[in-house]
Amino acid sequence: MRWFSKTIFAAGYALAGMTLLPMSAATAASERPVFISIGPESKPPIGWVQFCNDNAAECDPQGGGARDVVLNAKAWGDLVRINRSVNDRVKPVTDLEHWGVVERWDLPTDGYGDCEDYVLLKRQMLAKAGWPRSALLVTVVRDKKGDGHAVLTVKTDKGEFILDNQNESIVLWSETGYRFVKRQSQLDPNAWVALGDPPPATTTASAH
Repeated sequence: MRWFSKTIFAAGYALAGMTLLPMSAATAASERPVFISIGPESKPPIGWVQFCNDNAAECDPQGGGARDVVLNAKAWGDLVRINRSVNDRVKPVTDLEHWGVVERWDLPTDGYGDCEDYVLLKRQMLAKAGWPRSALLVTVVRDKKGDGHAVLTVKTDKGEFILDNQNESIVLWSETGYRFVKRQSQLDPNAWVALGDPPPATTTASAH
């Protein structure tokens, strides 16, 4: 059974479980902007195009329209578990050190990768656990130093939360301190949309 389905709420499980969520999730709606504004269509990162050429099954549109996850206690626990598991098992390395090229997106099957690779593995693991891909959006940001970086945006009924290899905590997008540049469209993983301000000229992400 897919635990994010509305039948869980019908059973009354989520009402009790929400009390177990951390403050950033339980009080998000009243304290912070929970959904980021979407801009016009944007060009997909070249790394995503290359990744899809090599991993077509990871990039196929799933159909069914845009779906946000119902965030209950079990869902939150799975997010925390998968985020921590990937952050712990993958060792950071730049694409130049790893592959001898400036930019390459790939699943870190050998245990090494940069920020995009962490994101791709978290996305894959959550999808295999039953999460809809339309709620798991690869996102390009500028970090606090102004460097290009990639994170996974998880769209839920409580807001948009960020899974990040630079942060063990899962927080709302508005609590990251990042400038959000662009991300996948919920309707098609191969279509990308701008976020907030116009994107900078270069959005290549480095390993962290």
